[in-house]
Amino acid sequence: MTATRDDQVPDWLRPVTDALTEIRAEHLTAFTPPPGSEPREGAVLMVFAEGDRGPELLLTERAHDMRSHPGQVSFPGGSLDPGETHEQAALREAWEEIGLDPASVHVVGRLPELWLPPSNFAVVPVVAWWASPGSVSVRSPREVHAIHRVAIADLVDARWRRTIRGPSGWSSPGFLIGPDHDVVLWGFTGGIIARLLDFIGWSEPWDETLTAELPSYMFSGVERATDRRAEPRVPPMADIEETDA
Repeated sequence: MTATRDDQVPDWLRPVTDALTEIRAEHLTAFTPPPGSEPREGAVLMVFAEGDRGPELLLTERAHDMRSHPGQVSFPGGSLDPGETHEQAALREAWEEIGLDPASVHVVGRLPELWLPPSNFAVVPVVAWWASPGSVSVRSPREVHAIHRVAIADLVDARWRRTIRGPSGWSSPGFLIGPDHDVVLWGFTGGIIARLLDFIGWSEPWDETLTAELPSYMFSGVERATDRRAEPRVPPMADIEETDA
């Protein structure tokens, strides 16, 4: 299928927008909703922007004291309200969580519906271009610990790639992000990003034998120490079987 040209996005983003017409769920995950599963519906906002270091992706870090998946890095998003489209839900959640102005965002399409088996959650990633970046901040501290504007250059840099081992023994590709590269991006969100980068040809070779374990705050919900003099932790990526959207 030929992609429809979107003149509102920059040329560097076109590999992503072109991929939306061709990519299938199996390119991104091994899990899709089986017949009769009647999953809950959700949406996340995959926002690309232009930052100080070039193209970047907007992500959030879940609060460290949450009961489920504390500290995990994810896209803004959540469940659909009655009558909402996936696009409306993704934009609403981004506004509620971090104050992202929906008027500043240009939705370019969707990735396929993906399934999270443990929670029976069917999630649609809505892809958008942050055409007029403004200020964002944590509006819901009970849900969001931090906001990360991650340069694509870091996501494809082999120095910051790791194979992350989850508590169940399952492992998958992950990223070390943040100013000190001590924040772990893994699981559902990390898997989508890694496989999308592969699909559009942006990935670079990396040493898959380099591994990292999950930091303790992802299990206990204890806030990460802010004393940078302490021995640095090497954060890992999440287990899609145990990760919520």
